[in-house]
Amino acid sequence: MNHEKVEKNVGLMAILIAVAISFGGLVEIIPLFFLDDTTKPTPGLKPLTAVQLEGRDIYIREGCHTCHSQMIRPLRAEVERYGEYSQAGESVYNRPFLWGSKRTGPDLARVGGRYSDEWHKSHLYDPRSVVPESNMPGFTWLFKAEIDSNKTAQKLRTLKRLGVPYTDEDIASAASEVEGVKEIDALVDYLQNLGTVVTGR
Repeated sequence: MNHEKVEKNVGLMAILIAVAISFGGLVEIIPLFFLDDTTKPTPGLKPLTAVQLEGRDIYIREGCHTCHSQMIRPLRAEVERYGEYSQAGESVYNRPFLWGSKRTGPDLARVGGRYSDEWHKSHLYDPRSVVPESNMPGFTWLFKAEIDSNKTAQKLRTLKRLGVPYTDEDIASAASEVEGVKEIDALVDYLQNLGTVVTGR
């Protein structure tokens, strides 16, 4: 096919560009489905507990992921600041993934165990009381609201269908585990779990 015909026919050029991009994308993406590094859990990885799962849902609901990424890139500056770079195997049980590149605040991929529960609670109640330069808002309502346990078991059941290894016992006890738990405690429990498999904390 001669180039002049393609270059003068916008429709044909658009189709050929779409085919080229699709082919390139497939060549890049399909092999990832067959690599153990991207499809198998990191050794020691366990599914989130019922409380941590509810904490993660609060994290998403409150938009924390829009300012804090959970993806440390394999660059020296990032690894020195945040710790070991993120591995796909850490996130195989996550739905949805919270990897990203938006950082208004620091990356939280390795925040688990770095601060005490009390520090996190102070930070979430009044961020500037512990980080004076912070522009994060306070989340005072989390200290009053309790987890709604009515949907917790169904969340675990759905994730089990998607391949997360929850047991029938995990699902049966889910509602009672979160009953009476404050939203702030669930969120802090989730944060304290982040990155602990890779860092060994």
